[in-house]
Formats: sequence, C-alpha cells, structure tokens
Amino acid sequence: MKVVLFCGGMGLRLREHTVATPKPMMKIGDRPILWHLMKYYAHFGHTEFVLCLGWMGNVIEEYFVNNDECTSNWKITFVDTGQNALVGERLKAVQPYLDGEDAFLANYADGLSDLPLADLIGEFRQRGVIAACACVKPSQSFHLVDVDAGGFAADFTPISEAGHWMNGGFFAFKREVFDYLETGEDLVAQPFRRLIDRRQLYAHRHPGFWGCMDTYKEMKMLDDMYLRGDAPWEVWR
Repeated sequence: MKVVLFCGGMGLRLREHTVATPKPMMKIGDRPILWHLMKYYAHFGHTEFVLCLGWMGNVIEEYFVNNDECTSNWKITFVDTGQNALVGERLKAVQPYLDGEDAFLANYADGLSDLPLADLIGEFRQRGVIAACACVKPSQSFHLVDVDAGGFAADFTPISEAGHWMNGGFFAFKREVFDYLETGEDLVAQPFRRLIDRRQLYAHRHPGFWGCMDTYKEMKMLDDMYLRGDAPWEVWR
C-alpha cells in the first residue's frame, strides 16, 4: 500500500526551531523524525511514499534525494501541496498519485508508535469500512476537572487515566474517502463526521507507545528516549 505523509505544515508550536528547518526534519538522534516514520512503514513492507510538501518542502526533498541510506529501496514522490493548505486539501491534491490504488495508508509527519500496523490494516479490511484510524491514550500531563453544581472542583483526573482515546494519526483509507472530502476542508472535522454518520470510520485502539513532536518538550522527550536506547517505535530492531 502507498503511504501518504503530510509534511507541509509550519510547526507553529515549534516556531523557534522550525524557522530554518521544517518540523519533519527535526532530528531524533542523527536522523529526522520523518525518516524514523518512513522506516517504520518500510519495516512492514510499505515502501512507496507520497510526501505532501509545503513549508520548506525543498529541504525535505533535498534530504531524501541526497541521502541513499535505506531510501534506495524506497519509492518517494514529492508533491508541493501549498504553503497554507489544510490536511484535507493536501490529501485532495495528491489524489492523482493514488490512481490504481484501491486503498492506501496516511499519516501526519510528527508522530511515532509501536502500533502493529498489520492489525490496523487487517481490521480495516475485515470491517469493510472506508476509513480506519489508530486511537491512542493521551500522553499529555493535563488533568480533567469535575465541577459540582456549586462551581467547586469535585475531582482532578490525569487525562491519561480518564479512559479517553485520541486520534493517533495512523490512517487506512479506501479510495472512496475522496467522495467524503470537499474542496477547502480539513481531514478530520467535516469528512470524518460524514464517515461517522455512515458508520464508515473504524477506530482501532492501540494501548502501546505513541508519541508526537508537537512541542519542544515532546521533541526533547523523543530524542532522550532514542539516546538512552529506549525507542519503542524502532520496530525494525
């Protein structure tokens, strides 16, 4: 299956670090997070990538063109999908590059996991749905607050213990997903609501490791994990 990766955002929450380097090129150890994500997919046999470029896309393209470590066995298509496009618009822009594919995988370019990918794909195909997403436990340190009728705090619960699941960004789609995506839309807000209304979005729950590089704290956490040899996303080892 081809893998569509959304690499065009400006990474505004890391803006002091992404002025000169696009977020997908921020390093974990000595390689960009995007390389780690692509290596994950390649481990499961998915080596054809469509990269949705935008902000500083030339930096991403130059890295993979000039670095043949592992990538000699990968087929990478680079597509400029615009500087300010929403994720849904980026996906719509690469639709022609998915011709002939009955289904494909997709992901943001800043999240890593030890998700057993075959399980997600297997359930996606078994259920016969148009879309499936991996749901993960929140990793943030926020607390949920229960408030009583008088306005007093009744309880504080760590969000990781509250029983909630969040979108982990690992997707499997049939081509029919484009029928649910209208011009100018983001991916999750409107298209996913239409899929939910028709019971065509399956949620695969993954209780294992998931981490994203959305803030400097998270970037440092992933890098520290890698440096001490504790990198669960390296399923190829």
